[in-house]
Amino acid sequence: MPSIDLTPLYRSFIGSDHLAALVEAAKCAEKQSGYPPYNIELIDDTNYRITMAVAGFSKEEVIVETADNKLVIAGKKAPSSRQERKFLHKGISERNFERTFQLGDNVKVCAADMENGLLHIDLERIIPEPKKARRIAIGKGN
Repeated sequence: MPSIDLTPLYRSFIGSDHLAALVEAAKCAEKQSGYPPYNIELIDDTNYRITMAVAGFSKEEVIVETADNKLVIAGKKAPSSRQERKFLHKGISERNFERTFQLGDNVKVCAADMENGLLHIDLERIIPEPKKARRIAIGKGN
């Protein structure tokens, strides 16, 4: 990704350093591997769902954490004490992973659940009261 010069923003917009941090986070996100595959679904105006294919992982081996507007999902396989297995074909990858998502300022993780090899994470964008649309009554002027 080519370098983006944000200097004009800094001269014109107060507080645009937050935008620079988002651009930097987007650049880092591009460097992540495509494993494991995932979907991001828009449920309605304020609700989202991330569904991640985590075949071969148990609930105990998957960690979901949030901090500093980031959602981090990691899968750590426990070392196998079983005898080494011989595969004729191994199409199910059970390697460790870590995937990071940058969350918007008012997005919170509501729930996480695992079913049939899929991890579902529900998120909600909370609109602060001052930013919600409100109707202004038209009355008599003073």
